[in-house]
Formats: sequence, C-alpha cells, structure tokens
Amino acid sequence: MRILIAQINPVVGDLKGNTAKIISAISVGKQKQVDLVLFPELALTGYPPCDFLLLPHFIDDVEKFLKKIIKASDSIACIVGLPRKNLSRIGKPLYNSAAVIENGALLGFQDKMLLPVYDVFDEARYFEPAIKISSWKIGRYCIGVTICEDLWGYSTLVKETKYHRDPVLELKNENCDYVVNLSASPYHLGKSSSRFSVCAKAARAFGVPLILCNQIGGNDSLIFDGHSLAISADGQLLASGRKFQEDLLFVDFENTKPIPQKKIDAEEELFQALLLGVRDYFRKLGFTRACLGLSGGIDSAVVACIAAEALGFENVFGVNMPSRYSSDGSMHDAKALALALRIGYREIPIEKPFKSYLELLAPAFEGKSADVTEENLQARIRGAILMALSNKHGYVVLSTGNKSELAVGYATLYGDMCGGLSVINDLTKRQVYALAKWINRNGEIIPLSTIQKPPSAELRPEQLDSDSLPDYSIVDTVVEAYIEDHASKEQIAKQYGYPISVVEELIKKIHRSEYKRRQSAPGLKVSPKAFSVGRYFPIVQGFVK
Repeated sequence: MRILIAQINPVVGDLKGNTAKIISAISVGKQKQVDLVLFPELALTGYPPCDFLLLPHFIDDVEKFLKKIIKASDSIACIVGLPRKNLSRIGKPLYNSAAVIENGALLGFQDKMLLPVYDVFDEARYFEPAIKISSWKIGRYCIGVTICEDLWGYSTLVKETKYHRDPVLELKNENCDYVVNLSASPYHLGKSSSRFSVCAKAARAFGVPLILCNQIGGNDSLIFDGHSLAISADGQLLASGRKFQEDLLFVDFENTKPIPQKKIDAEEELFQALLLGVRDYFRKLGFTRACLGLSGGIDSAVVACIAAEALGFENVFGVNMPSRYSSDGSMHDAKALALALRIGYREIPIEKPFKSYLELLAPAFEGKSADVTEENLQARIRGAILMALSNKHGYVVLSTGNKSELAVGYATLYGDMCGGLSVINDLTKRQVYALAKWINRNGEIIPLSTIQKPPSAELRPEQLDSDSLPDYSIVDTVVEAYIEDHASKEQIAKQYGYPISVVEELIKKIHRSEYKRRQSAPGLKVSPKAFSVGRYFPIVQGFVK
C-alpha cells in the first residue's frame, strides 16, 4: 500500500484555509499515485477548536467544506479528521470523527471512542464516544481507523483515567491489512519517545503496520510537533515525519525497510518547540513584531534569542530600563546581547518616574519602611513602558518569566508579568541556563557574564534571588515533583533529602501565587504539566495553608 501522510499545520477555525491545505495535499497524493492520503485529528477545524464546537453555524460550515474535500477526492482515497453532528437525541451533540472518502464519495465516518478529559484535554465537554469501531474497505485493502487516544488507552501510559473499552482489542479481530491513527498529540519534552512506544505496542497487538498522522503547529499554549510515524507489524520504525515542520511523508510499504530513530538533545528540541510556538502565535494572529525588556539577565536573554530566530532580528526590539539599582554589568550585557542578535535596542531609564511615584505616595506611605512595594513599583513602571511601546508601534510584548519564578510568585503582577505571550514560563531555571549554554554552543551570543553571575532582580541594593529563595536546584526539583508528579511534601523531602520545612514553604508559595498566574500572559507548554494550560487549582482553598 502507498500512503501519503499529510502532516499539516491547521489554524483553529480557519475552515477555508485548512480545506485548501487538505485539498493541496490530496493533489500531491494524486501526483504520487498513492492509495490513501491520511490527515490529522480534527484537521478541518484545527485542534483544539474548543467552544467553536458549541456554535451551530460553525458545524454547518464544517459540513459545507467537507463537501469540497469530497469533490476533490476523485480517483483517490483520503481520511480526514473533523467534528460531525450526533443525529440521535441521546448524548453530546457531536462526534470527534474521521471522514472516510474514496473516489469522490463519502464512505462514512469512524468516530473516536476514547475521549480524554485530563491535562489539556476536555473532549467529553463536546463529543459523544463512538458506539463501535470497525474496519473500512479502501480499494483492495482493509483499513482500521483510530483517532489519537484510541491507541493511548491500550498503552498503559495514561495514568489519569481508566477506560471501559479498548479500541485496540475491539479492532484486533477485524483482520485489517493496515491500521491508521489520526492524531493531534500535544508536545512536551520526551513526548515523541512515548508516542513511538504507544504505536509500536499497538502495531504488535494488531500484527499489521500502523500509520499515525500527527498535527504540527502552535495553537495558543499548545505546541504540536508532528513527527508522524509509520510502524511495521513487529513494532519497528519505517518512516517518520519531520519535527516541528509541515511534511508530506510518502510511504510505500512494499519497498520500505526499518530505519533507526533519530535522536535530538533536549535543549535543541526545546528550542525548536519554542520557535514554533512563538512563530505560529504571531503568524496565526497576524502580528509580526515583538518587544521585551532586556535586563541583562538570563531569562530575557534566552527569550530574545528565541524571538530573533522565530520572527527575524529586524522584528524584535529590546528595551533596557535601568533603575538606581541596576548594575553596570547588567546594562552592558543587555546592550551586548542586542548587538550580537542585531535586534533593535533602546535604553529608557526609569529613575524619574520611580522618583515621582515615591514622592506621590510618600504621604500615604508615611511611617512605613521600604519593602517589596518599592521593588514592585519599578517592575510596574517597566511594564507600563513596554505596553506603551506596544500600543504605539504594534509590538506584542514578550513576558520573560520562567516556571520556577512563576511557581513561587517571584514575579510582579502588572509588571514583568505583563505581555501578550510568556515564552519560557514552562522552563525551570535550570532549563533556562541549559538552553542559554546550548545557544552559545558555536560561539558567544549571550554574554558569559550573564550566564555566570548569580541571578538577581536588581530591585534593591545588592539583591540576589537567593536572599528570599533556596537554591534554584532545590526550587526546580520541588516544582517538578509537586507540579508534574503530584508528590506530597513528605515524599519530596524524603526522596531528595531536603528539610521538610523548606519543601513545605515552597509548596505554600506555589498555592499563594495561583492568583498571579491566572492573570499572566499565555505561555507555551513544553513540560508534562504546565501552569498555562492543563492545571486547575482553586485560588481560594484551605488544603495548603
């Protein structure tokens, strides 16, 4: 069998544009004389379409564009992901479905059976599960059709839920020649390895080759890495799509032999993921230019490097906003980075507005000593300057806080947290440093002094992050264990040998800062559990005090 895996980058809700991509891929399939063109899950709408699915006229338009795809599918077969109406009066009004099309005719729909409602997923909000799963006769081949989670349920890798049914076992007795999977599988570091394991295990269970087509692209906080797969009946890799890029992957199963899996280091993978996330966030919203505060610190340096690569150096503007507490070294580092990246750069000192605020508030602050209030004033002045530049020049402000800082509230609401996109808010501090060193792998771009100096917000004399926080190696470990693994304070303290009081205080900080994170800019998810999407804890609670 000859298959074209159409690993496309749809825009959520752009039915016209997505249909054009689908028809274009079908045209390539005809040229290559393939038997089948396979598309991702919900390819027609983009994933996730969220509450667009609640709009009746949106679903009506889906049906109109499906007719265009069917018409374009003369002399070829294709399987396209889309939502469709549940015409019965029972259950949710829609199915998450795959339209099976051959020779300009709709053969029917295969609906998704397993609807995830954990982490970033909320499919049961919209969809009714499939009543049955069966094979489809396409040409001279018998094809089993599954949709994303339908394979994961069999893998035992899903920890958050246990399903009542297993599509793999139900389809196993259909005597398929091939099994395909339409997927919209969000990225996190290490996800491609898990996805391969899922597909390999399923292929061995079926005893036939398995083909997975995964969406690529950035949609809000979610990044989809592509990396579609063709797996042999004995679980070996036959072909894989490009990572973080659109791809039309041609697979001829009669002339394909197993290939080794390509390995990529974690920092390169994270960088490529964040590039895609930033690039698509801007492109799909119609923006081209970004600005950010360049403090001379590690976080803003890494964000600037990502932005310059994603958007082009000519579309990135860095602003250094020194205060009375800013060191000469930090100011020098900010300017040196801007020169190395060739991005726009300006210094806008904040001493005058800061002094004016202090004078304005002096009567209201009478009898009170200086504290975090004065520190936050500086951050909020800087935020106001960045937003003013955004309004005047059409920049999107990039927020530069990392996951460790956001976890424990080491960030200023309406100050350094302001912006249209938070680029590294799912990277721990250690990951930020590792990424900075990777960026410098072929020569110095980020000044070495930025990487080597102790981290500091420079909002008071001789301030260091370590004045109010444990070492970031401890913070990062606790954040990962508590946020991603849901470990208790006792488990974390015992496993890592930390004082229970230190762990307890960090966990308290995580929950105290929930209200801040609710008001932060959207962030790009690159870990198994991010603050930006997929994690839901109440602001007002009494469990962690």
